[in-house]
Amino acid sequence: MINSKELLQYTKELTLLFAEDHTELRINTTEILKNFFKRVDSVADGVEALEVYKAKLEDGKSYDIVLTDIQMPKMDGVTLTEKLYEINSKQSIVVLSAHDESTYLLPLINLGIEQFIKKPIDYQELLKVLLSISKKSNKSGTELIVDNEINFSTNFTYNRETKILLNNNESIYLTKYEILFLEVLTKKIGKIHSNEEIVTYFTSLNETIDPQNIRKLVSKLRKKLPVDSLESIYGVGYRINTL
Repeated sequence: MINSKELLQYTKELTLLFAEDHTELRINTTEILKNFFKRVDSVADGVEALEVYKAKLEDGKSYDIVLTDIQMPKMDGVTLTEKLYEINSKQSIVVLSAHDESTYLLPLINLGIEQFIKKPIDYQELLKVLLSISKKSNKSGTELIVDNEINFSTNFTYNRETKILLNNNESIYLTKYEILFLEVLTKKIGKIHSNEEIVTYFTSLNETIDPQNIRKLVSKLRKKLPVDSLESIYGVGYRINTL
């Protein structure tokens, strides 16, 4: 369960733009988000989203986070994402994706999208993702310093500097490849890392791994981590989930 007070601590001064063509979903989600963000503007399609986004820039302001559906009339979420990144390559964007829209995910990853939320929306998951994004940025737009210690749960931590995984202060043995895999996924907590990205990282260190071996590595590593800490996004890649 997300801690509302903690979420508010990071989101109460932030603004969010929400693009979703399903009227009821847009209204309900907007009402929930308004409880946490300073301002939430919602629109029904990508064209309107881009117009509102540009209008805010003309006023000398910007949105801290953009939340968008993939399939929308007039302009889809992929095209909207491309255009937003042309304006601001560092814009934080979260994409809502239905189960039958997996073909859109890889192009979005290539554009730099870090966060996907599956439909129907699990609002606890959505708020957790928004908390993670909000923690990384403050109102000046600068990135906060990320601690080397990754907290999977209250007593379960991984230190990126020492490469040590602890459960209740007891060290858990990690193989060389498990350490390298964690290094990739903990660079940006919550980001989805594709098989191609993981293979490239290993290759840069003169190590060899293929997608099939990645699956085996994930299976073994899951047994050493708390439940749901290591998530597989079907056909896309993997990401680490923390407190």
